[in-house]
Amino acid sequence: MSRPTTMTMRDSFIGTLCDRMATDEAIFFLVADLGAPALDRIRNEYPQRFINVGIAEQNLINVATGLALEGFSVYTYAIAPFITMRAYEQARVNLAVSSQIRPVNVTMLGLGGGVSYVVSGPTHHCLEDLAIMRLLPNMSVYCPSDWVVAAQLVDYTRTTRGPKYIRFDGKALPALYADPAAVDLQKGFARLAPGSDICLVSTGFMSHRAFKVAQERPGVGVIDIFSLKPCDESALAAALASYSHVITMEEGFINNGGLDSLVTKVVREHELRCRQHPVGFNDRYVFELGSRDHLHAINDMDEAAVIALTDRLRAA
Repeated sequence: MSRPTTMTMRDSFIGTLCDRMATDEAIFFLVADLGAPALDRIRNEYPQRFINVGIAEQNLINVATGLALEGFSVYTYAIAPFITMRAYEQARVNLAVSSQIRPVNVTMLGLGGGVSYVVSGPTHHCLEDLAIMRLLPNMSVYCPSDWVVAAQLVDYTRTTRGPKYIRFDGKALPALYADPAAVDLQKGFARLAPGSDICLVSTGFMSHRAFKVAQERPGVGVIDIFSLKPCDESALAAALASYSHVITMEEGFINNGGLDSLVTKVVREHELRCRQHPVGFNDRYVFELGSRDHLHAINDMDEAAVIALTDRLRAA
């Protein structure tokens, strides 16, 4: 059977999880009133372990915590800004705080990270989640770049204890990884393209942009970070050590605790010689209407803007 060329992270992850539910009776799946064919399969095949709590993200985390404290592996699914920000206190107290005392295996799945809910505007864009979820002690944070990484996260989250947040893009995307074995979730990142003087360090959808830039500018390296917490920071420092410039690329607010803050910490603590240049959204919400490409272009995040930045750095 041939592998699909494009797929949503949601369908890849939930489909794989449903397969595991056949042999792992400890898995529960909770949803805050979202629909999808992949969810219909779980609802139909495992109705006793599928719960729709309605449009009630705070209660979603409350119910999940109770099940997790009874020893179940619980997955909660909602729109990204609502499961993180509407239910932030519940995630903090019930999951992050509680897990320091007792094992709580809850994986929060947020659909529509970044601006993948394009025309829905700033209420449905999710630019804060990576930063605020990284802030919580004991909380792991993952941002897959394609459906291959998303599928690999199923078994990893089942067998790794503790609370977790996974940001899913809302759009179907092509695979960046031909071989799932290249996805080392314990290390937290993978090299997509070798380079010499400039490295693009990206996460999520922006890794697709970074990879296209590297194709246009040979010699520009690309590192895809799919685990923002934890991440093997020593290994990342070694991977960045030879570069003069590192450009971080994320669909989130820059200089506020996201991917660029992780890289800044690595550069500082390992005394790397590279200069860092963040690419992402500045300190303002996006009210303009248009495609994802348009929203990126007006915020200097599209491929043309990053190519121009690499050219300036090389000419300097």
